[in-house]
Amino acid sequence: MAPVAVITLAHERHDHLRRQHRSLAVGTRVPDLYVVVAIDDDVVATWGPAHGLTPTIARVDRSGPLPLARARNVGARTAWESGARTLVFLDVDCLAGPELVAAYDVAVTDAPGTIWSGPVSYLPAGLSEKELTRPWSYDEPHPARPAPDPGHVVRQTDPDLFWSLSFALHRDAWQRSGGFCEDYTGYGGEDTDFAQQAAQRGLDFAWVGSARAYHQHHPVQDPPVDHLDDIVRNATLFHARWGRWPMTGWLEEFERLGLLRHTADGWTRVCPSRTRVPGSS
Repeated sequence: MAPVAVITLAHERHDHLRRQHRSLAVGTRVPDLYVVVAIDDDVVATWGPAHGLTPTIARVDRSGPLPLARARNVGARTAWESGARTLVFLDVDCLAGPELVAAYDVAVTDAPGTIWSGPVSYLPAGLSEKELTRPWSYDEPHPARPAPDPGHVVRQTDPDLFWSLSFALHRDAWQRSGGFCEDYTGYGGEDTDFAQQAAQRGLDFAWVGSARAYHQHHPVQDPPVDHLDDIVRNATLFHARWGRWPMTGWLEEFERLGLLRHTADGWTRVCPSRTRVPGSS
């Protein structure tokens, strides 16, 4: 079998990372390479193997907002330079279902010009460590995305439904896609941009039901006010690149809360100094 790499980004969330490592180590197909891209995070420096799966550590420094796009590119480069053919990206909050790696590898082998995604279920709060070793007991995929049953696929899906929590592609498709645009920093927009760019370069999108992942609970804001500046900056960049606005639900909710104003020039932050959000036009 050709080598398969799983790539994740680590910045805090240490318990989530440890559990993800464990879930990958006991899957029906253990990845040949587990690339952990540590973003200003030293906790993995002394992190040991689990059931024989030893992580390969790549490090990314930062001087401002989290460079998620750049970190994914570093992870991909580390994987394909090590000989991996199938690249699986899995968010650090996600536990791998038992068939995730195997299912992605079969799908990528079958259609190497496609970016494959798998259903993600959001786990409830308060699960014990034992319960988190069997997350499929809480299988309830997110309703806003395709969710084929195990053993089934859905092909030719809308690139706008892509998200970066869990996806896989052939290393040749990765190089064809151009990777993530590193002008994006902080939270939001970089995965929508990646899908738009990949679609324009002729890559297809599909979902594979057996590649199931389970998102571990953590507190969130709705809407994510703490990330407002990142979201507006990245949305403005996306608009400049593609001529349309992403993340409109969040932007409109921020406007309803009196935090943003939409004008002919774009989105402006409402604050006492009337200054614009950095990066907006």
